[in-house]
Amino acid sequence: MPFFWKPYTSDVTNFIATLKEKKPALEAEQRAGRALLWDRQLDRREQAEWRDAKVAQQPYVYQTK
Repeated sequence: MPFFWKPYTSDVTNFIATLKEKKPALEAEQRAGRALLWDRQLDRREQAEWRDAKVAQQPYVYQTK
């Protein structure tokens, strides 16, 4: 391996690195956004009620009784 060899970094990796340099609070904003939409506490009782209230689908959906 020559002494002037540099490890390859893609354009996307370079873009993300420069973006993080420009906006240091970016990761905190991403974590806050994720917590807003995805990181939620689940209520097991409500999930069980939801599962029990589900009505089974007919074998042929478009046929009326």
